[in-house]
Amino acid sequence: MDEDLLPIGQFARLSRLSVKQLRHYDELGLLAPAFVDGETGYRYYRASQARAALSIGLLRSLDVPLAVIGQVLSGAAGALGEVRVSLEAELARRKRTLASLERVMAEGLPSAQVRVVAEPARRVAVLRERAAGPADVGRATSAAVARLMAEAGGGQVIGLFPVDLGDVFDIAVAVALEPGALCPGGGAEVEVLPGGTFACATHVGPYDQISLTAHAVLAWCAERLHPLGGPIREVYVSDPAVVSPDQLVTHLMIPLEEQS
Repeated sequence: MDEDLLPIGQFARLSRLSVKQLRHYDELGLLAPAFVDGETGYRYYRASQARAALSIGLLRSLDVPLAVIGQVLSGAAGALGEVRVSLEAELARRKRTLASLERVMAEGLPSAQVRVVAEPARRVAVLRERAAGPADVGRATSAAVARLMAEAGGGQVIGLFPVDLGDVFDIAVAVALEPGALCPGGGAEVEVLPGGTFACATHVGPYDQISLTAHAVLAWCAERLHPLGGPIREVYVSDPAVVSPDQLVTHLMIPLEEQS
């Protein structure tokens, strides 16, 4: 056997990885040993492999997935671009979470005033967008609103969200149509938005803190044993293009009875 070969334990200490990690990376094809004893199955490495091993450890410390690490080690261009986008999205989500936590610390648990309102049925243009989990709701909503407004040209926008948010689900945005108006196109469909009785609370502030007001309405409904219907509506009163995030007004509505 080559005298330059290092036992797996010694190589693990040299590369600051565990023996278990080295075995796992071998199984994944990330870092194969230089030699495997056919009788014992024991793995041996060369000192020249330490740079690759340390690189794997560095990238894992930066939350780079193992599949992407394989691309980096093979020299694939731009392999880390998607990781950067993912980390930026996670950072933005954490900032939104922190802002909501700070609001709860300053104002206490949400206790928005809830009122009962009656809404008529409306003929609307509806456009749907697929969301990849609760953290993707903001992006999906913004994308749907932008597409709908590009076709409809204006009007009050209503967001429609399922009560239970799974791993993948559709959100919808709607805009009221004048009598006789045609569907604006762009993938939108004409539907009748049901009327009925709703529990309603007004949210003032950034869209990413609407969940605080939603909590207050859901608690109000639960205390009164109202079964949760859907979809939950967000009626966007303000134009975010001209109103600051802290002053945005949104009516959040949960149906209290079978809609008509």
